[in-house]
Amino acid sequence: MEYSHGDSTRGLKLVCKLAVLLFLCAAAASGQLTDDYYDGCCPQVYRIVRSRVFAAMKAEVRMGASLLRLHFHDCFVNGCDGSILLDGSNSEKFAAPNNNSVRGFEVIDAIKADLESACPGIVSCADILALAAKYGVLLSGGPGYDVLLGRRDGLVANQTGANSNLPSPFDSISVIIQKFKDVGLNNITDVVVLSGGHTIGRSRCVLFSDRLANFSATNSVDPTLDSSLASSLQQLCRGGDGNQLAALDVNSTDVFDNHYFQNLLNKKGLLSSDQGLVSSSDPGVAATKPLVQAYSTDSRRFFCDFGKSMVKMGNISPLTGSAGQVRKNCRAVN
Repeated sequence: MEYSHGDSTRGLKLVCKLAVLLFLCAAAASGQLTDDYYDGCCPQVYRIVRSRVFAAMKAEVRMGASLLRLHFHDCFVNGCDGSILLDGSNSEKFAAPNNNSVRGFEVIDAIKADLESACPGIVSCADILALAAKYGVLLSGGPGYDVLLGRRDGLVANQTGANSNLPSPFDSISVIIQKFKDVGLNNITDVVVLSGGHTIGRSRCVLFSDRLANFSATNSVDPTLDSSLASSLQQLCRGGDGNQLAALDVNSTDVFDNHYFQNLLNKKGLLSSDQGLVSSSDPGVAATKPLVQAYSTDSRRFFCDFGKSMVKMGNISPLTGSAGQVRKNCRAVN
C-alpha cells in the first residue's frame, strides 16, 4: 500500500499525539486512584460519558439505576475491574444474580466507542463504569461526588464469585453486612446508604414473590409488608413468569431521594433485604435501623454519605499501574 507525503505526515502526527497522551496517563499512574487522572490525556472523558448517559436516560429513565447497579455488581466481584462486562463461558453476566437482570451493557459499549475515537487506548472500561454510575445518580436528581479514576481492566471474569459474593435480596442482614466486610466495606453506614441506591430502579417479581404467598406456617403474606402494597404486588405478579417489574421506591420510582428510607419505616420496602434493615429480628438491625431513621428525615445527610460510600466502593481492589490492561473492547480482553 502506498501513502502520499501528506498521509505519512498525518499518520506520524497521530502516532506522536497518541504517544504523548499515553505518557501523560502513565505519568499520572502511581498505584493510587485520583480525581484528575485523565485531565492531561483525555479531559473530554467527563463530557462524553455524561452525554451518553443523558441520551440513554432520555430514552429510558430507568437506565440511571441500571448503570448504578452495574458498577456495584462489578466491584463486589474481583474488585472494580470491569470484569462484569466480559463475554465468554465464565461471564459474570450469566451468574444467578445477574442473568436477565443486570443491564446497560450497550450504553457502556457506546461510551467506549466514543472514547476510543477521542482518545484511543486511554480510558479503561472499569473507569467508564464508575463514571456512568455517577452520572446515572446525578441525572436522577442525586448527589454529585468526585469519582476517583485510574483503574485498569481485569483479564478474567469470575462467575463463581458473582454467584457467591453479591448481596442477595434473600440474605439476612448479618450475611449482607459480612459480604460488605469481605470486600473491605466495614462500616455499617456503607451497607445502609448503598442500599439506599434502591431509591431508583425496579425489581423482578421473582425476587420478592416469596413475600406474597405461603410466607410461613402462620402468615400467608410477609407481615412486615404493608397490606395494600402486598395486594397490588400480588395483582402485578399473578400468572406471570416472574419477570414483571415493580418499583423499588413506590413513592418516587425514578427520582434519587430519601423516600426509600421513609418507605422502610412504613413497611413498604419491596425486597426482603431492604425491609429487613428495620423490620427483621436479625441482630444486625440494631445498627442499621437508627441509620434508616436518620436518613428518612435528613436527605442532605443521605446524599453526603452516599457519595462517600460510592467513592469507597469504587476503591475496592482496583488494578492500577501496569496491572491488567485498558481494553479496546469492554466485552473482551485485548
